[in-house]
Amino acid sequence: MTTTHTVDVAIIGGGPAGLTAAANLDPTLNVLVLERESVAGGIPRHSDHPGYGMRDMKTFISGPAYARRLVQNAVAAGATIRASTMVTGWAGPRTLEITSPRGRELIEARAVVLATGARERPRPARMIPGDRAAGIYTTGHLQNTVHLQRRKVGSRAVIVGAELVSYSAVLTLKHAGCATALMTTEYPSPESYAVFNLAGRTPLLGVDVATRTRVTRVIGKPVVQGVEIEQIDTGLRRVIDCDTVVFTGDWIPDHELARAAGLDMDAGTLGPAVDTALRTSRPGVFAIGNLLHPVDTADIAALDGRHVAGQVRDYLDGRAAPGTAVRIQADAPLRWVAPTLLRPGDPAPARGRLLLWTDALTRIPKVTARQGGNVIGRKTLPWAASPGRVFRVPSSILDGADPHGGPVTLSLG
Repeated sequence: MTTTHTVDVAIIGGGPAGLTAAANLDPTLNVLVLERESVAGGIPRHSDHPGYGMRDMKTFISGPAYARRLVQNAVAAGATIRASTMVTGWAGPRTLEITSPRGRELIEARAVVLATGARERPRPARMIPGDRAAGIYTTGHLQNTVHLQRRKVGSRAVIVGAELVSYSAVLTLKHAGCATALMTTEYPSPESYAVFNLAGRTPLLGVDVATRTRVTRVIGKPVVQGVEIEQIDTGLRRVIDCDTVVFTGDWIPDHELARAAGLDMDAGTLGPAVDTALRTSRPGVFAIGNLLHPVDTADIAALDGRHVAGQVRDYLDGRAAPGTAVRIQADAPLRWVAPTLLRPGDPAPARGRLLLWTDALTRIPKVTARQGGNVIGRKTLPWAASPGRVFRVPSSILDGADPHGGPVTLSLG
């Protein structure tokens, strides 16, 4: 017989978003955080370098220290954290099937918060040909190997990607005694912030970035011996000697549970479609963090958790969502926008920002919002819209939206 437990709020995912949501819910509620790893804290647990907690905690600490503080805050607020617990499916609208060392159980919740995060696409998903060799990682796999398992990697690496997370890989490799021979990107310039690109060129890191370049083949058996790269504009190919390859970025949300629930999904983010209150299409089921915007920094994901707490309380108190929703969509080169629904009377999104992703660099972006052929908002922003990182647009650009006027489209220019 399967045991059923009843809780007020079940949060699936014990990373920055889920733990922050738990820390901000009413202590009188029975809040349960379900985490599939053996320890809660998410990706920061094995990202052993500083830079965490700036926006949500107003601090500047390492990933492991940040993860520990997230757990402490959630526990101090009265939440129960169950690690080594996998949510395997749904037995009802808000009833979860779970498997853990205790066996199979059901969790029946008044509200569910999906905080399952995102992952980098590994080499097979990127369809890069060549030999099947040891020494190939994603950033998360690399950090887990180095910082949690305390295992060695090679001595000379090529990093595929030049995003924020790519520099995290550089620091992890340096910690492991592995030099970064080359960082590659298909874009005309590195996707990370200028300060990271400058730091990467200093003697301390000494990272050479090959722009407009793609990896065409991995060479070596049983261990990587090199990668073949191609200069996209000229077609010129060359081989870089290395024994380690790290595929960074190219994120996809961990959306399997959202899909299994039959939630409305967004074709751009590949995560569930939500409104600015972070409601999904199923009443009482919310979604937050990098499940919605793959991928943003840990502290931004955490602020989603803080934002959703008030919306969950409203739902539990019987406050219904407004019925009318305006779809928010993006025009190329913008790939996606989150959240994707705007309802009259709802709060602004977390930090009053819409989060977007672009496939082309625009150094001084002019963002236009159109509805029914009319311009309803326009903003020129002092920060670049760059591939490889989330582009933030003040949500006030939608203030002129008509609740009955049809979809709103955001475009550059």
